[in-house]
Amino acid sequence: MLQQGVPIVPERASSVAKQIDYLYYFLTGVTLFFSALIFSLVFYFAVRYRQRHPDERPQPIHGSLGLEVLWSAIPLGLTMVMFFWGAHLFYIVRTPPSDATQLYVVGKQWMWKIQHPEGQREINALHVPVGRPVKLTMTSEDVIHSFYIPAFRIKMDVLPGRYTELWFTATKAGTYHLFCAEYCGAKHSGMIGWVTVLEPADYEAWLSGAPAGESLEQAGARLFRQHNCHTCHEAGPTSRGPSLGEILGKQVRLASGETVVVDEGYLRESILQPNAKVVAGYES
Repeated sequence: MLQQGVPIVPERASSVAKQIDYLYYFLTGVTLFFSALIFSLVFYFAVRYRQRHPDERPQPIHGSLGLEVLWSAIPLGLTMVMFFWGAHLFYIVRTPPSDATQLYVVGKQWMWKIQHPEGQREINALHVPVGRPVKLTMTSEDVIHSFYIPAFRIKMDVLPGRYTELWFTATKAGTYHLFCAEYCGAKHSGMIGWVTVLEPADYEAWLSGAPAGESLEQAGARLFRQHNCHTCHEAGPTSRGPSLGEILGKQVRLASGETVVVDEGYLRESILQPNAKVVAGYES
């Protein structure tokens, strides 16, 4: 699987890879510079001010305002640069575009299961188009995993019982390594796969040629009827529960007075524990 090898510095193949690399190089450069400076000064002062005679007494220094301002202002300035640079990148990688293609990822010992909106399913493989943002909604069936694509410079923990999100825009067609970066058991090292980035036309051809099963929307509609959810949640004046139509991403007010965003985690909790967060107006 890894016969192509894993380079020390992976290829850049996403829209954020260059920015993340530049921040990493800056942090590494600052660390190396000040490490060398401190060790050099320690060595210099150890030699320059060593005791040359048993009766020699050093002259006390009562401080230097200029030096104190200098060695406080420079680290403060560098720290602020690191903070705002890092915060800016954090906001970018945690805010997916509204038009991103949404895929669903389930991690389990020891494989990645991925489903496309049209119903195509993949195991330890992911096909995506060049230049189109892709959002991954991820969860785990067992233990904590971590979804990691080095060439895209992205990584996110995949947790049991909750959903995490990750997004990227691939910028170069090719095949890239996919790893689990969180130790998850005896075969953790084998929980690997490939991300195949295709040109848009090739991606559409792959979608049309890949066997498609039941889409998530179709599966949800079937279960909605099968378990008689529509008897309470069908839209209409006689509905005994809140309508579920087009509520994903919107805010709802709860009986407690709290307002929450309807995301995947809220929907999962409401299905498994219907009384955990009751919508205002449906208390009884």
